[in-house]
Amino acid sequence: MRGKTALLGIALMVLCAAVIGNVTAQLPEESTDKLIHVSGTGKVTTTPDQAIILFAVETENADVTTAQQENARRMDTVINALKNAGIPAKDIKTAGYNIIPVTENNNRPLSTDSGVPDLRIQFYRVINTVEVTLNDVDRAGEIVDLAVENGANRVDRFAFTLSDAKQQQFRSQALTAAVAQARGDADAVVAALGKTIIEVKEVNVGNNYIPMVYDGRLMSMEKAAGSAAPTPLEAGEIDVTASVSISYIIS
Repeated sequence: MRGKTALLGIALMVLCAAVIGNVTAQLPEESTDKLIHVSGTGKVTTTPDQAIILFAVETENADVTTAQQENARRMDTVINALKNAGIPAKDIKTAGYNIIPVTENNNRPLSTDSGVPDLRIQFYRVINTVEVTLNDVDRAGEIVDLAVENGANRVDRFAFTLSDAKQQQFRSQALTAAVAQARGDADAVVAALGKTIIEVKEVNVGNNYIPMVYDGRLMSMEKAAGSAAPTPLEAGEIDVTASVSISYIIS
């Protein structure tokens, strides 16, 4: 019996040694490649082809139902005007809806018998916000005026940007420029060292940056219909940037 136990122990030791040997054999060898690491940034300047506008209708009334109904009526008028102007329904979406009870703002709040402050509601403020995506930036000023003339009394955000298709187009160009810059830097350094680039070892692509050009002049605007000249809005230019990091093997 003892002989069988001893043989079993020896067999287990041999098996463990074999497993350990296999694990050790599978460890990767340390790379002996000589590398140069460089990065590059590419930029492409273009003109925006899209505008994002957040319109809001804000109403106030001591009766919350009245405030809601008035808000709904005015927002319906705004949306119908936008649709009649040729903006597709898919490019108009609700971005927010809030009912805010506005209380008295006394230095010494009234208190109930329980000692809890009694903040009396003066009126209710209802805010309905819609986001409009405009694919003809030349109409931006016209659309802002149209919305205000039909009941919108706030423009919470206005920005020029790029459509998805144009973003992809110019991102590809920016990446090409980034790779060219990285390779140019690598060539210059390697030549100065008297070395030669053999091949690419690794490439990492960074996030691209698509800025939005904001116009703060429209925030919280309110304008009577027909009382002022058309709102001038110029798209200007926008930069699309992309970055890469590249490791080259040299000899």
